[in-house]
Amino acid sequence: MTRTTEADGDAGTGHGEWEELVGAALLGTGRSQGSPAALLDAAAVQTVRRRAGLRPAEAGPRPDPAPGDPRPAPPEPARRRLAQLLAGRTGAGSGGGRRGAAPDLTELLPQWLAAAGRHGYRAPAALLPALLDAARARTDLRAQALALAGVRGLWLARLNPDWRFALRGGAAGGELPGPGDRAAVERLWQEGLFAERVALLGAVRAHEAAAATRLLSTTWATERAEDRLMFLDSLRVGLSEGDEPFLEAALGDRSRNVRATAAELLSALPQSALARRMAERALACVGPEGVTPPADCDAGMLRDGVVERPPAGRGERAWWLGQLVEAAPLSCWRERFGGLGPAQIVALPVAGGESWREELHAAWCRAAVRQRDPQWSKALLGAASAPPATAPGTASLAERAKLLSVLPDGERAQWVAEFIRAHGLSEAFQLLGVCVVPWAGTLGRAVVDALDAAREAGSYPWSFSGVMGLAERCLDPAAADHLESLTAASDGLPDASPGAAAYWAEAFQRLVATLRLRATMLAELTPPAAAPPP
Repeated sequence: MTRTTEADGDAGTGHGEWEELVGAALLGTGRSQGSPAALLDAAAVQTVRRRAGLRPAEAGPRPDPAPGDPRPAPPEPARRRLAQLLAGRTGAGSGGGRRGAAPDLTELLPQWLAAAGRHGYRAPAALLPALLDAARARTDLRAQALALAGVRGLWLARLNPDWRFALRGGAAGGELPGPGDRAAVERLWQEGLFAERVALLGAVRAHEAAAATRLLSTTWATERAEDRLMFLDSLRVGLSEGDEPFLEAALGDRSRNVRATAAELLSALPQSALARRMAERALACVGPEGVTPPADCDAGMLRDGVVERPPAGRGERAWWLGQLVEAAPLSCWRERFGGLGPAQIVALPVAGGESWREELHAAWCRAAVRQRDPQWSKALLGAASAPPATAPGTASLAERAKLLSVLPDGERAQWVAEFIRAHGLSEAFQLLGVCVVPWAGTLGRAVVDALDAAREAGSYPWSFSGVMGLAERCLDPAAADHLESLTAASDGLPDASPGAAAYWAEAFQRLVATLRLRATMLAELTPPAAAPPP
């Protein structure tokens, strides 16, 4: 590869003439006393002259060869499918303001990347540029796309400033040292870029949790506050009782955000000293006799992460109470309430009024999510068929989705299926978002039946577009055959909005086509069966 520079001869002496031509073009040929044709001829001559005045310069150094990637490439049909998905073609029939009946391929790209990752494939070399472009445009793709791109993707990213984002998420174009190589780990920890150090801490943490806090301790006192916060946040993965000494020390950090995060992590460890201190405070405020919120926020509470000043519209004492109950181990309440279980405790009336009941139950909801306690989560969710406004914990769908995320996969799917059967799909969008994909069995049938019921009722079809899009990505592909009967337009829908029948037919056609394409896509990624030995 060569570069070009402007020679000192003709191109340099023609610079003034070129500027005169540019000035004449800006002023107009009438004011420059020349014809338009003559101006264009002169510009053509000067353009050739300027190009002729460029001469080769010394070539830059060649980049080092791309490192090898030992992972297998996907099968050829899967490679072609990836190229199609990266091109983002949606197929014939889409256009204008309607999506048409063709699948939206761009929404299937994350599923292809996830499946390819499960099979241990590497990205086809010819598609690396398009893959990096897609990851640059869509942050939701980056983790999976960069994992598929591997070391070759990072090598390529160093050669194009547009792909520099790829270097910020890992080892800046190189492989991390093995967690067992102490000298290399310590060297990179001391000398590496911030992104390299974050990636290294995560790798060491995955190998040995205690080694990560030991490594972090070596530089903790000299780290910037924002870096300490990021490093501390990485300890959420693999959090255990062994992290308590480090986190307890972080309660005295000079940064308020670091102190708050350390307190939050400690409260997720029910056996920690902070959890015991919070339990003692909370038990003094809440019991069978009612609620007595703390009178003030003392120094001990402040050190343990309680925020003194409440948000606008919240009373101080209620604000402090909520933080104490949220951080107390949920196991402490059984003895306080005479051996009752979570569901029985939640069902008890709260002396002092409805506002204290709401405050207390909201804090228990946050504690159940933080401590990943399925029994308390189930008790606070209540019956799926009950009106959401009467839920024992919270009527907020966003908060209920958080509680659902704590339940085992099967229980979560069953609860959401019952909710859909009782209340329909319009309120279920956030709840479906925490369910394991693909939606199979009871949940899949509930979604399909609810969509069919909405169609039969002549419901306004566009209000279900979000759920329909989610179903395209999440329903079990095996449901396609059952849905086939819903793809035909019907003019007999009662009280249907104008165009509703055609929309529903088109939406179900797209759903069926997408499910079948997903099935094909996953089959294409399946490694070919090994030939039997001779």
